[in-house]
Amino acid sequence: MSEFKRRKFLKTSAGLAAGAAVGPMIFVKNANAQAWHNTPEKGAKLRVLRWSQFVPADWDTYLKNVKKFEDKYQIEVRVDKEGWEDVRPKAAVAANTGAGPDIILSTNDDANLYPEKLVDVTDVCTYLGNKLGGFYPVCDPYLRPDGKKWIGVPLGVAGVCMVYRQSAVKAAGFDTFPKDTDGFLKLCKALKEKGTPPAFALGNATGDANTWCQWIVWAHGGKLVDASNKVVIDSPETLKALEYVKELYPTFAPGTLAWLDPNNNKAFLDSQIFLTNNGISIYYAAKNSQDPKIKEMAADIYHANMPVGPVGKPTEFQLFFNQMIFKYTKYPRAAKEFLRFMMEPEQMDPWVEASIGYVTPALRHYEKNPIWTVDPKHTPYRDSMKNMLPSGYAGKMGYASAGALADFIVVNMVAEAASGSKTPKEAAERAQKRAERYYKV
Repeated sequence: MSEFKRRKFLKTSAGLAAGAAVGPMIFVKNANAQAWHNTPEKGAKLRVLRWSQFVPADWDTYLKNVKKFEDKYQIEVRVDKEGWEDVRPKAAVAANTGAGPDIILSTNDDANLYPEKLVDVTDVCTYLGNKLGGFYPVCDPYLRPDGKKWIGVPLGVAGVCMVYRQSAVKAAGFDTFPKDTDGFLKLCKALKEKGTPPAFALGNATGDANTWCQWIVWAHGGKLVDASNKVVIDSPETLKALEYVKELYPTFAPGTLAWLDPNNNKAFLDSQIFLTNNGISIYYAAKNSQDPKIKEMAADIYHANMPVGPVGKPTEFQLFFNQMIFKYTKYPRAAKEFLRFMMEPEQMDPWVEASIGYVTPALRHYEKNPIWTVDPKHTPYRDSMKNMLPSGYAGKMGYASAGALADFIVVNMVAEAASGSKTPKEAAERAQKRAERYYKV
């Protein structure tokens, strides 16, 4: 970020902060927006559980915003964090036992596993949507499955793009990153031949494995279910995707069958791999590293949106973040106030900027945040929510889609076909049977 742009951005942020509301009732200039009326319960205390950060400034700035909330409302807030894979089971236990954190920030379509256990937050979402340009349509199937009631407040996505070393791509004979899957396969083969291999997680990685495996199946026209929620994963289109993956896998660095979300970050920064899919955290880590060699690498790190496959349109899958209030909470009004407060520009803009766009917010207003254009390498992440398809595509979300995603059915299918432990047909047939167990419920 240039000094001029940095100063301009800080000046803008300071102006936003100076205009922050000072009471529980907020009036906005937008004529289409509604005034927010909510008074937290006296003596309220809140406990929040969220996922661990991959970008340190995410956590630090989030806690600063929490402190602002505590100071404003005199409400104590305890924030705990767990790994992505650990938040989901803890949220399920809380839902089943009726005890735990008041608010949980979890991933993907967890809310659809226990919608009846969650507080209706339609008032919060209506207020935020009216004020801040509306939520992206992809939020509806995740948190407004009936098209009417919001069962959680969308936070955004950890946008995933292709992350690559520009020098390696050029050495492989490519002036620009391929925009289609045919070119992408050629690039991966060329990178392997040059000794600068790609690699993509094939273990049960909530973020990285789910995002690229869903993308490549959808890119070829495959899908877990059709619009009527009929399981159709065992299809000619899926087999084409798995044949493609079978050809792609030999270009990978070894060990990816066991990789979880941290593995590709570490391998990339250690120069073991030169192309992967990831959030902006790799670039952030390089820019802020105390190791001169890694810091120097940042200039060579670039990003690109996921290539388009034979279907001819973007088929990205992103790690969606939800914010859920559980009905067992003693302080539902305080919990709503917390989520509303954290999504307002005075808090959201500095958080997005500090973590250099690690989370793409769910509200269109935040497309205007300077972080997306102050560095061109950030820009691909701005459109993550525009380009994504929802979990359970092309069917309707619910218990079945959430369960199938949590069980890594598509990831396991891709891993089996890629590694050769099963033929593409066998892998698709197994996925079909596994998915049918969920969708017959």
